[in-house]
Amino acid sequence: MSSELGTKQQENKMGVMPVNRLLLNMSVPMMISMLVQALYNIVDSIFVARVSEEALTAVSLAFPIQTLLIAVGAGTGVGVNALLSKTLGEKNYETANKTAVNGIFLAFLNFLLFVVIGLTVVKPFYFSQVKTTESDIYSMGIQYLSIVCICSFGVYAQFIFEKLLQSTGLTFYSMLSQLAGAVTNIVLDPILIFGLFGLPAMGVVGAAVATVIGQCVGAAMAILFNLKRNKELTISFKGFRPNGQIIGRIYKVGVPSIIMQAIGSVMTYSMNLILIQFTSTATAVFGVYFKLQSFFFMPVIGLNNGMVPIIAYNYGAGKRIRIVKTIKYSMFYAFILMFLGFLTFELIPGVLLGMFDASEEMLSIGIRALRTIGVHFLIAWYCIIAGSVFQAVGNGMYSLIVSVARQLVILIPAAYILARIGGLNLVWWAFPLAELMSLCVSTIFLIVIWKKVISRVPNNA
Repeated sequence: MSSELGTKQQENKMGVMPVNRLLLNMSVPMMISMLVQALYNIVDSIFVARVSEEALTAVSLAFPIQTLLIAVGAGTGVGVNALLSKTLGEKNYETANKTAVNGIFLAFLNFLLFVVIGLTVVKPFYFSQVKTTESDIYSMGIQYLSIVCICSFGVYAQFIFEKLLQSTGLTFYSMLSQLAGAVTNIVLDPILIFGLFGLPAMGVVGAAVATVIGQCVGAAMAILFNLKRNKELTISFKGFRPNGQIIGRIYKVGVPSIIMQAIGSVMTYSMNLILIQFTSTATAVFGVYFKLQSFFFMPVIGLNNGMVPIIAYNYGAGKRIRIVKTIKYSMFYAFILMFLGFLTFELIPGVLLGMFDASEEMLSIGIRALRTIGVHFLIAWYCIIAGSVFQAVGNGMYSLIVSVARQLVILIPAAYILARIGGLNLVWWAFPLAELMSLCVSTIFLIVIWKKVISRVPNNA
């Protein structure tokens, strides 16, 4: 059956289009959509900051659970993406279709998991950071995060159906679905937060509701594009049973990615605990930093989303030259993006913080924080691309090791020690220190991947 399908299919553009043009063709739509996503994150926090600094802190403290939510969906998507692209490169269309259907099934299970978390974990999670149930930060945070978790069906549907589009090279349609969701979110934010057009002012609840509605719009668009435009996959649940072998292959790549991103949740939670000992404003600054850095990191993630299926496809198709060219071009574009981020953080930190109605205390803490953390942009681009190369060729465990070492072995202990010996201003140097370690370990693993995997792929173009 696979061979019959293969004879009917033309060669996918990932195997024949000139590499630089292909990478831009695949990545630019994703980078644009990621920029809009980053813009939404920033605009969302700007509106919340206008409610109060406590509201901004409440939303900032939600970030660890939101990071975990995203980690599960994105990690599963990475596994589906890598397996789908590889099987398409091998012309194994039957397995590709089964992978797509099992991926959708896994997305539904992810949603159920976070319904449970929303109902049981959110209150103790906030209490562990705020230490009181009387605080406005506590009550607003619970309202915001409960809605985001319990109504996460939209974001998980959006994750998986966009990955199906990306895996088959339809990144333009993936971009449109993300744009639809993000624009919906941006438009609804001020309406629901401040109660425009006769609606009641909902505050942080409005921000959460706008987020959920935007995710549902994006998911609906992604589903529609798969049904109407994705000719390489046939999605059918007739007679469906979960396939343990396929799920195992998805999570061979996906679990390290989930853990790697979930470690970010542990890191942000730990940093919040360290920073809130100084002042709640420090945690608000940390939350603002994450929103601002996304404007530069998210396009690099978009670049990765275009890069991974290209490498995976050509790995399956046995085309080493195209793999190497993809890596080189990706590193070049990633450096340009992150260098712009470095310059922005160093030159205009006060302007950036001013967008969030920063108080004098927030400016005093935040300007030094942004300039210090911004140094790690000069290294991060390389580590991000290297980690995605590991995932694309099925060695996601290397990415996991680097992430664990960076965030748990170096960053958090360094932040704790620096806080004890040098106070708040010294804490921020933990980020460049951790990135320097990540650079060293990533380089070692990239050499290993070249010798054991990439160099053994036929030297074809």
